[in-house]
Amino acid sequence: MARFLRPLLSGTTYTRLLHLWVPMLVVSVWLFVDPSAPWVPALLLVPLGLVPAVRRGEGVQARLLLTPGEEEPGISEAPAANWRDRSRTVLWLELRMLLGGATVFASVWLPVSSFELLRCAWGGAPAGAPLLDRLPPHPAWALLAPLPLLALYGVVVGLGELLTAAARRLLGPSAAERLAALEERTEQLLERTRIARELHDSIGHALTVAVVQAGAARAAGDPEFTDRALAAVEETGRAALEDLERVLGVLREAGRPVSARPTLADAGRLLESARAAGAKLDAEVTGAVEAVPGPVSREGYRILQEALTNVLRHTGAVPVRVRIAADGGTLRLEVRNPLPGAVPGPGRGSGLRGIRERAALLGGTAWTGPDEGDWQVRAELPAR
Repeated sequence: MARFLRPLLSGTTYTRLLHLWVPMLVVSVWLFVDPSAPWVPALLLVPLGLVPAVRRGEGVQARLLLTPGEEEPGISEAPAANWRDRSRTVLWLELRMLLGGATVFASVWLPVSSFELLRCAWGGAPAGAPLLDRLPPHPAWALLAPLPLLALYGVVVGLGELLTAAARRLLGPSAAERLAALEERTEQLLERTRIARELHDSIGHALTVAVVQAGAARAAGDPEFTDRALAAVEETGRAALEDLERVLGVLREAGRPVSARPTLADAGRLLESARAAGAKLDAEVTGAVEAVPGPVSREGYRILQEALTNVLRHTGAVPVRVRIAADGGTLRLEVRNPLPGAVPGPGRGSGLRGIRERAALLGGTAWTGPDEGDWQVRAELPAR
């Protein structure tokens, strides 16, 4: 019983009823003008529904009155973008007026019928209500008096549900809108993934360099070396703060250009940071690296940064060979260092997975693992 009466206590039932009544206000005004042609308002809905902005207005009304409080009701608020959207809007307007007329008729005739049944039960004569004007007076009609009210309850709830389902069908997002929403969602997920990688690469590199430098300074016992180490830690910390500010800027401002992120043109700073941490770098850059497209150059910088971070984190101050070459439409990166002690298996860390994912995202390839007693990170990215 409580479930049966639940719609009666829901505000949505009454907002839907209001939505059904609204079109009949226009019809009522027209009937005062020319009651002999009640079909004119329905005819005028055809050109009205072809106006693109009407779909937006109907969508806003439907979301507000038919699905109040729902975050994703499946009803679009965008204007009509093509003739299919316009035809769906026209069909929606006609259906809304038809169901609105049925609701108004039921809202008037059913309560009147209940009242007339009570009148007949008390011995009075019907006052000309349709289908009830010939009923003879009899007390038994009092038993039937609640039925029209129950029917009205069912009509209001049922037509409200029907209109809501029709709104989702006729005012719902078109295929183009669903595709645009999917693309936007995909872009958001990619942006979150990219931000996570940015933080992992930049902050992880800076912390690794700082830890290595601090440990070396404590073990050296040389004031001059300690000063150099502290200077390197300070410089690395400043660079990390700049990278962090860039990433936070992307979070604050959706329109922030990605070109503000470091590229291979800034690789010199990265190499100097690794040298300051104790790595013995043998770096060679060939080709027009500065001409590499921005997205490729930025991802190449992050791959190089992650490779150097892994060297400092896992092997310490060892000779490192770095090769960066841009030729023939391909950007090649190679970082090789000797392995002190046991040779690990193929790369399994999140950083190494990130290297391969970055390369795959650009249509390139990356390989990480042992090679002839060395550990090698190698990547090839299309530079066109």
